[in-house]
Amino acid sequence: MMSMFIYMFFMILFFLKKGSWNLFQFMILFLMVLIINFPKYSFFSLISYNYGLDFYSYGLIILSLMIVSLMVISSNLINNSFLETFFLIINLILCLCLILVFSTLNMLIMYFFFEFSLIPLLLLLYIWGYQPERLISGLYLFFYTLFASLPFLLIIIYLMMTSMTFYFDMKYYIPCSFIIHMFIIFAFMVKLPMFMVHFWLPKAHVQAPVSGSMILAGLLLKIGGYGFIRFMTLCEYTFLSYSYIWYSFCLIGCILVSLVCLTQGDVKCLIAYSSVAHMGMCLIGLLTMSKWGLVGSYLMMISHGLCSSGLFCLANFSYERYLSRSFFLNKGVINLMPSMSFFWFMFCMFNMSCPPSMNFFSEMFIINSMMFYWSNSFFYFIFISFFSACFSYFLYSYIQHGVSHCFYSFNIGSAREFLLTLVHLLPLLFLMLGLNFIF
Repeated sequence: MMSMFIYMFFMILFFLKKGSWNLFQFMILFLMVLIINFPKYSFFSLISYNYGLDFYSYGLIILSLMIVSLMVISSNLINNSFLETFFLIINLILCLCLILVFSTLNMLIMYFFFEFSLIPLLLLLYIWGYQPERLISGLYLFFYTLFASLPFLLIIIYLMMTSMTFYFDMKYYIPCSFIIHMFIIFAFMVKLPMFMVHFWLPKAHVQAPVSGSMILAGLLLKIGGYGFIRFMTLCEYTFLSYSYIWYSFCLIGCILVSLVCLTQGDVKCLIAYSSVAHMGMCLIGLLTMSKWGLVGSYLMMISHGLCSSGLFCLANFSYERYLSRSFFLNKGVINLMPSMSFFWFMFCMFNMSCPPSMNFFSEMFIINSMMFYWSNSFFYFIFISFFSACFSYFLYSYIQHGVSHCFYSFNIGSAREFLLTLVHLLPLLFLMLGLNFIF
């Protein structure tokens, strides 16, 4: 593990000169191939210097490297600008922070990089954001995260004082107190985000550049789910006692947020609210504390990271041509860019969890765990699934059909754009072929 961090640290030397845009993508993808070929089935899981891999962190680290490489490909307007080197260094720091969060065995280091990942994201938002409203969006993001994570730091200090260790594999004495339970998971609920603490997400998504939206939807939301997985093993009794509260919030929240999606007039805003609905489903699977729910939530984290990132890329392709994110101006795309219409259709279908995508299998696992936890959850799931199909269909039909406001016929899309959408799409289809390692 330490060799991987040193590799990333010395990558900074390549960015001291301009023209390292393609080299950055190659080195990140090369590191991804190295990690894929790690002996991941060994018992010790590559533990070295208090870092290690298991099945959960393994998939999320590979997703991190893939999304960061795709961020660079999507940000073609920044290439050859005077801030090109600074943009690549911010991406590298963000990638390193995420890998350290997913691979550390130490709570304090996890908390430190969990918080530090906010700084590169704010730089992306403030420097390359679109409108002046990005200032208030950054404040929302900053204060929501700080407000939620300070109690979490106090809990980590409390665990250190009672058990004299920061490591996840130790046995901690955690009182069965609702306040302590809420302090532990509140930081992760905001990052996930759970319904009622999700207001920062649409604001940050709408004002962020395409690279910021991709890393936010693809990875930073997954830190919340990963934190739930890690801390559930430490305080199982408190989760068993109080999970029904957050479970109820998520059931109602998924339905309400899906209805909110149908009222949006902004393409990126709709995709952002759909992320809240899907991560609510992910949290429902985790709160059932069953193997089906855990596997389903993990698969949903991976599939949502790819699907939502791909949708933001497609929205950006339209924005670069129409110079607007409004539904009322983004019409008739099927006439102007028919080749991209296929990718819009596939990603919208995968967003509503149609087979044979990984989203479909993850929802099948989660509905099984919901039925084990509370049999009447089935009625709520029907509404969640129906409204999810409604807003995905609304997104596709409203953008593709209708009369375009401009009569200029655009090109069918560049090779870079097709590469970007294909790399998002193919893992969603073919990763299910390797599902047999879970059971």
